[in-house]
Amino acid sequence: MNRYRIRISVDGKRKLYYIEDQENYDIVLLPSKYLKHKADANRSPNTVRRLALSICYYLNYPDQTGTELLQVAKKSFEEQSSHFGQFLYWLVEGRHITDNRTAKTGNGTCNAYLKDVFGFFLYLADNGYTEPLRVLAYNQITVSNAVGVKRTIRSKSFKGYLKEKDRNVRAAQEPEIIDILRACTNLRDQLLLLLLAETGFRIGEILGVDYTKDIDYEKQVLKVYFRDDNDNEARAKNAEYRSAKISRETFEFLLHYLAEYRRLLQRQSLLFINIRGETAGKPMRVESVYDMLDRMEEKTGIKLTPHMLRRYYAVSRRDAGWALELIQLALGHKHLDTTVKYLGILDNQLMTASREFYEKHSDLYGIKDLL
Repeated sequence: MNRYRIRISVDGKRKLYYIEDQENYDIVLLPSKYLKHKADANRSPNTVRRLALSICYYLNYPDQTGTELLQVAKKSFEEQSSHFGQFLYWLVEGRHITDNRTAKTGNGTCNAYLKDVFGFFLYLADNGYTEPLRVLAYNQITVSNAVGVKRTIRSKSFKGYLKEKDRNVRAAQEPEIIDILRACTNLRDQLLLLLLAETGFRIGEILGVDYTKDIDYEKQVLKVYFRDDNDNEARAKNAEYRSAKISRETFEFLLHYLAEYRRLLQRQSLLFINIRGETAGKPMRVESVYDMLDRMEEKTGIKLTPHMLRRYYAVSRRDAGWALELIQLALGHKHLDTTVKYLGILDNQLMTASREFYEKHSDLYGIKDLL
């Protein structure tokens, strides 16, 4: 049996996560302080829960115990590389799982767990509990992009991450969106799909829109704010603020939806609600959205997800000539390379673009005169 497990407490509507030592029934202080730090920094409950899982797995790793935690940073570079590399393979084999499942854990998931653990060690180092890990010897510079947004470029020495498969999540196509819209049986589902396609918001962000505060009805703009008290636990990622203008036609559809369901909507302030059954009038949750999309797939044969609609937004804006930095800001990406991946800008496309550039701008530097 694993020694460490997650303990959950509720403070109002906020869940707090702690790591508990089952042998002593004590809270493990440093990991629990880190999790509270993340909760206080307005990280989403799902993010904090994932961090708690990652740290709990690490503490249960046979080559690691709570008493040795602060000694890891004192190991040599080679010892740390071996230590964390073996942790990855321990995860891949599924030995962190306590039930009877035998399936291996995917490489990408294992890498994500390790990155969470590294984040915890960075917190320990930043707060003086231990020295920085040698395998995370960061070199970093801060640069500004074309619209003045600063970002930090970091390089780290740890090279032991497992090779990941490409997600290959494609962008939704306009005909597919139209077919699904026609197959929907109510205004709510149609409006939800329209707003996902026209804003590029994440599903948690859309479900967190407050129709009394977050819609500028004069300018036809939707806004995303972080809140930690939404009844459906929807959150804006990274505690960020963004806004998106929608088309006149979709805005009129939004007004029609508000009028159609005004009696149910009056029970609370979130835009998207359950419209049938005992929970009618209560905020719609993420799992209900996926249930609806599964029904639409059975009905039409078209697979559609909120993430595919988000990629549709990115690709359609790029095709319309938007700069990468504008798309990055609209999507709420911290890093431009994430936006590039969304757009599917692959090496061969970059090579084609480079070749066309040099064909148009031959002898760019007057090289012929130098020969």
